[in-house]
Amino acid sequence: MENFERINELKKERLRARRRERRKKLLWHVALCSAVVMIFLSIAAIFLKAEANEKEASKVGELTQRVEEVPEISAQFLTVNAYSRPGTKLEEVKGIVVHYTGNPGTTAQQNRNYFEGLAESKITKASSHYIIGLSGEIIQCIPLDEIAYASNERNVDTIAIECCIDNDAGKFNEKTYDSLVRLVAWLVGEYDLKIDDIIRHYDVTGKMCPKYFVEHESAWEDFKLDVKKYIDENGVKK
Repeated sequence: MENFERINELKKERLRARRRERRKKLLWHVALCSAVVMIFLSIAAIFLKAEANEKEASKVGELTQRVEEVPEISAQFLTVNAYSRPGTKLEEVKGIVVHYTGNPGTTAQQNRNYFEGLAESKITKASSHYIIGLSGEIIQCIPLDEIAYASNERNVDTIAIECCIDNDAGKFNEKTYDSLVRLVAWLVGEYDLKIDDIIRHYDVTGKMCPKYFVEHESAWEDFKLDVKKYIDENGVKK
């Protein structure tokens, strides 16, 4: 009898052992499948990000093709964050807002890096779609289908352009000014805008920005005439 009970106990133990082994194999297969899925999702995310960057780069390249002699545009998109690039979609464009940086002698790159740093410093919310430097270089910080934190209530329907300045007078030097004219001309054509859709930050909030164009109304009107002249002479789509 004892031998019979011992045999039965051994059979039960072997059965339990086989069940444990099956559970281990099942768990191993589940873990393996999960790892494969995670790897696949990671690879897919990399390809999707690369495709998005390629599309944005093509938009930058289109500007160079459609507007003659425009300076090279460096697409340096800010990291998506709550303080400088919220990632909110820009549903429509009804205007172009011209700003100045307000910090004489700083470069486009320095101002772009300041916007990027707001994600960490969190001292304010600020950014711009484009920054034009003292040598006429243009950095694009925000994709054109997203809002920038630049023009208060007009963030939702405008493209913002910041311009660097040499001194406290706030007047744009020749290279900065020329790049601004060509960039604004392209945007007017791209979004089928009118010349009067080009505005200053001042026109939105009353802020002295861009300072020289606020203090010298005739200079602002001359700038808009220069944009119109550029469009007329270069055939940029109105």
